[in-house]
Amino acid sequence: MTPVKVLLIEDNLAEARLMRELLKESPVKQFELVHAQRLQEALDRLQENCFDVVLLDLTLPDSAGLGSLIPLLKAVPSLPIVVLTNTNDDDLALEAVRQGAQDYLVKRQVNSGVLIRSLCYAIERKQVAEALKTVNQALEVSVQERTAELVKAKEMNQFKSDFASILSHDFRSPLTTILLATGLLQNNDQKLSQEKKFAHFQLIRSAINDMARLLDEFLLLSQAEAGKLKCKLIPMELEQFCNKLVEEAKLSTNAKDSILTFRCHHCDRLHGSVWDESLLKHILSNLLNNAIKYSPAGGQVQFELIVEEKTAIFRFQDQGIGIPQADQAQLFQPFFRAHNAEKIPGTGLGLAIVKKCVTAHSGEITLESTVGMGTTFTVTLPLIKGIGDVCPVFMQSIEQL
Repeated sequence: MTPVKVLLIEDNLAEARLMRELLKESPVKQFELVHAQRLQEALDRLQENCFDVVLLDLTLPDSAGLGSLIPLLKAVPSLPIVVLTNTNDDDLALEAVRQGAQDYLVKRQVNSGVLIRSLCYAIERKQVAEALKTVNQALEVSVQERTAELVKAKEMNQFKSDFASILSHDFRSPLTTILLATGLLQNNDQKLSQEKKFAHFQLIRSAINDMARLLDEFLLLSQAEAGKLKCKLIPMELEQFCNKLVEEAKLSTNAKDSILTFRCHHCDRLHGSVWDESLLKHILSNLLNNAIKYSPAGGQVQFELIVEEKTAIFRFQDQGIGIPQADQAQLFQPFFRAHNAEKIPGTGLGLAIVKKCVTAHSGEITLESTVGMGTTFTVTLPLIKGIGDVCPVFMQSIEQL
């Protein structure tokens, strides 16, 4: 077990010994405590070593009060800090948290359980905050880059409007979850059971994952729009790859009530073929998950792989709600959703991504659909065997294979 490295900044040797003994009582985690008696000594140690958390006394020989926080936050902004004090001052506690501390402990109220819990939760909260900060920074960069492209192209003004709308709508829910959960953890730390706190942290992680997934979709679409999406071919066991995607889909909540089958025809012809794994996963996963999502309980979803002499054909057939004829022409446009699917969760990015990935793989996609009867998507990709490691978009030589 890797020990949790704690930097204790405390000038009172007796208090330092007490903290060390309290940490030794931990039944589940191992702590490694490094003691510094002055703020400058602590700053020097932070330059030399990596720590997981700082335990800071507010009364030091070379620093007093909350003024100690600022140099620490500047030196290691991503490191969680738990403040120790001798006075039970609520205003001071709030100000410490406001300035960047993760928690606040009164020395005479500290026992082993309180100390260990505070340090662990401080580390967890800081990690969540840093992860959210990273996602937000990446999102901001993505939005800035995308906006710059839209300014240059007048014909993409509608895309810009829809992009902003999706950001506002689909990021609001996970952000709300994160804000509510962190607020409950901060304001009810002593009242919540460990199980409740764990559940709140799980909600925060799930919300961050949702935001990261949506951000990945935006970035992929941005790459495709900029012409930077390339096809990088590697040898793959395609039948095994498809079976794995089907098994993953069967584990999803939406698939539990669906009858999902996969069949491969003439798969012996796949020997030696090369594919772009990333593009292929986007194509197949999106189409497979859509077939499941838009099918009724008990509906059949059929996934077929038909291998011909020069092509591989992927066919997805469902018994779902179908797509109105009037909507089919725009179905692969970013953010567009069929009118009869507006009450079903989605961003309108999935099929746009599929189309871009199919094009990057020098293939084509078609659909047949009847409202109330179901939909069939057919993807046709070239069967390539051992040709380099990169194929450009619209590979011209494919017809000569």
